[in-house]
Amino acid sequence: MAKKSITKRWIVNNLGVIILALLVIEMVVIYAVQSYFYSSAKQYIISKINAVTSVLSIHSQDSSASFSAEMRNMLETFNEKDKIELMAINSKGRVVLTSSGFSPDDDAPMPDYEEAMEEGEGSYTGTLTSGEKILAVSVPISSFNSEYSAVRMVTSLTEIDNTIQGYILMITVVCTAIILIIIITGLYFAGSIVKPIRQISTIARKFAMGDFSVRIENNSDDEIGELCMAINHMADELSTAEAMKNEFISSVSHELRTPLTAIKGWAETLMIDGGGSPETMRKGVGVIVNETERLSQMVEELLDFSRMQNGHFTLQSANMDILAELGDAVLIYSEKARKETKRIIYEEPEMLPFVYGDKNRIRQVFINVIDNAVKYSSAGDTVTIKAFERDGNVVVSVTDTGVGIKKSDLSKVKTKFYKANHTRRGSGIGLAVADEIITLHGGTLDITSQGEGLGTTVTISLPAKDNI
Repeated sequence: MAKKSITKRWIVNNLGVIILALLVIEMVVIYAVQSYFYSSAKQYIISKINAVTSVLSIHSQDSSASFSAEMRNMLETFNEKDKIELMAINSKGRVVLTSSGFSPDDDAPMPDYEEAMEEGEGSYTGTLTSGEKILAVSVPISSFNSEYSAVRMVTSLTEIDNTIQGYILMITVVCTAIILIIIITGLYFAGSIVKPIRQISTIARKFAMGDFSVRIENNSDDEIGELCMAINHMADELSTAEAMKNEFISSVSHELRTPLTAIKGWAETLMIDGGGSPETMRKGVGVIVNETERLSQMVEELLDFSRMQNGHFTLQSANMDILAELGDAVLIYSEKARKETKRIIYEEPEMLPFVYGDKNRIRQVFINVIDNAVKYSSAGDTVTIKAFERDGNVVVSVTDTGVGIKKSDLSKVKTKFYKANHTRRGSGIGLAVADEIITLHGGTLDITSQGEGLGTTVTISLPAKDNI
């Protein structure tokens, strides 16, 4: 199917209509100019012939004067004979006298004379056998003298036609100039739209092929400019997301390979003579269990993330004691922190309001946050966990004295696939999943840090049951 360009459509639709409109206007103006000049010439001749008939009327009333002599004298002394020819027509309808001294052909048509005989005045615009265009006006005078039936004035329209052609040429030049200006400005305007659109189309195809390195040149501040800025911003976001996705795949591959390598190594060790001593057996089974738990947790995170992306993530909500879930999460990591010479301080209140939510998902969030606090802390660091009520909300804060987060990374740490610190294990989607779970419960998950090496605080706020 042939491609239809915007420029071609503009030329066919808009420019075609404009040219047609200008042609109609030009024809109307030309007709008006021609009508004006012809009408003016006709009125002028009528005024002249009326003046002649008035003089003849006066002479016809003088019985002492010869009407024929006066008629002849008037034609001979007609002062505009160089422009207008005055004729006298006898009672038989033949031209017998002319101001030029030359009689027209007998078979030359005189429709103006015939009209004058019927209606009292006649005019005719036509072309002689010689090709000359004329204007003729006849007025009957049979009431003055029986020898003559009418007087007739004939003038050439050549000079008037030349003047009209000059106006036509001027109008044509003006219309042509208008069309050229419209074409030039229109093509420039269409080009200002088509060029960036073609550029956008080309770059969009590159985006579709995974190349996010190119950007659209933006030299305008109109809607096209806004579109270019939006697409460039989209490319930045896609580029960032692509980089994070690739980093996520690399990170997950590494995270999967490490426990799988440990499980495989210990499984091979245990296969050799039953693993040796009972101590070795216990150690090997312990490593396999721990690494399997890591794999299970990672797979759960991936499944939760997939459900969120597909809109299939659901909650099994009910009234829940948040302290029970928080206590279980603290208990899970207390022994692990002790083995790694890290300390967990849990400031547990006596009672907190109930929260309406999915206890398993809330416990998952607590586990993720505490796991991150322990993971991003070094030996000798402390993780402090507090729970309290504030402004009708149940608040849980987890503060560590670990590696901290750069201020430039704070706004991104809850973004999917993003990892602020690449030296610690993790898939980069745990916080994204946790934030989504808290948001679905109508709460907030905020992360603050004074900078690298200054620790991190994660604050979880959930609406209490009485405030839902």
